Amino acid sequence: MNGSSASRALRGWGSAFCVIVAALAMAACASQGPRRPPPPTAATALPPRSDLPSYFRLPSTAPERTPVRVALLLPFSSSSAETRALANAIEKSAELALFDSGNPDILLMPRDDGGTTSGVAAAASRAVAEGAEIILGPIFAQSVSIVGPIARQQGVPVIAFSSDRSVAGQGVYLLSFQPEDEVRRIVTYAARHGHTQFAAMVPQNAYGEKAAAAFQRAAADAGARVTSVQSFPPRPEDVAAPAAAVAATRPDAVLIAQGGVVLRSIAPTLALNGATNRNVKFLGTGLWADTSIIREPMLAGGWFASPAPEGERAFTEKYRSVYGAQPPRLASLGYDAVSLVALLAKGAPYQRYTPAALTDPNGFAGVDGIFRFHQDGSTERGLAIMEVQPNGFVVVAPAPATFQAGT
Repeated sequence: MNGSSASRALRGWGSAFCVIVAALAMAACASQGPRRPPPPTAATALPPRSDLPSYFRLPSTAPERTPVRVALLLPFSSSSAETRALANAIEKSAELALFDSGNPDILLMPRDDGGTTSGVAAAASRAVAEGAEIILGPIFAQSVSIVGPIARQQGVPVIAFSSDRSVAGQGVYLLSFQPEDEVRRIVTYAARHGHTQFAAMVPQNAYGEKAAAAFQRAAADAGARVTSVQSFPPRPEDVAAPAAAVAATRPDAVLIAQGGVVLRSIAPTLALNGATNRNVKFLGTGLWADTSIIREPMLAGGWFASPAPEGERAFTEKYRSVYGAQPPRLASLGYDAVSLVALLAKGAPYQRYTPAALTDPNGFAGVDGIFRFHQDGSTERGLAIMEVQPNGFVVVAPAPATFQAGT
């Protein structure tokens, strides 16, 4: 789609989509009234900076105005075609949010980090030198660990897209889908609905390690008994022995932190060993949000934690209308990141994206529901519980609309 066509499509979609996002925002803050970011204080304000002639500025920017400079660090020239496609989709989503914000003072500065150590460092240094007030990205944990110290030296906060909590903190916040949140939500929900004997199957990778640790904590907090935790190489041919070991412990709920074809192999293997969906509740994470799994009968009735689907569907339709393509799942992070920047854009330049503002306990509303940052840089999301049924997924427990106690 060319630029003029995209612009026309944006104008047509802008009002309708903003109504959806605005409704989410109002729901998230219903008990507090319209949420405004707290003012900077002596303890939380970023080091003061001034607009300098060397900072990046568009020719159309009036000399007396200081733009909200927002760096977007993504691996546009990565050696991986899949990574390049994701980077481009996140940038396009960020542009959609910039249009919807209606704020002409926000200056989005996409910068290529190349996906390499040297490229990431150069892109971060350039962003700071050009006056970035906040940095969005990068995607990968290794890149985030490089950007963090560079940004921190100038008091520039970072909202990154990695799901690895080990790189968060000290001014780095992760706007991502984190397995810890999903595991806690689904285990807590299952325990509240009568399940007491829990087992888990997790892949032998970083995701599986995080899921296993979160599973143990969530089960303990819920007062449930863990009968077994088995790991497996994430290949269909390697799930038989771990599945047999789990089934032998006779759990009444099994977390399977895996998706796709491997998940579709695990469920019938568990059933062959006596753990069927008639006597065991299968539980999953956001990796289950793939309609191909409904082809496996043994997963019918299973529950998994995931963002509420309504906002994501609206975003997907809008993206497709404007760009003529299906966005990858993580593309919405670009939209929510820029929307958050726009929400907090009021205030004195270089003093508005403070830790107090970014960690507002009321949280924020976005495409994938409500979310909030914690002091350690991790993200908490309001997640729905979905049930697998033969014709698709059904919401059996809606995502919370607010982080207020009792919801």
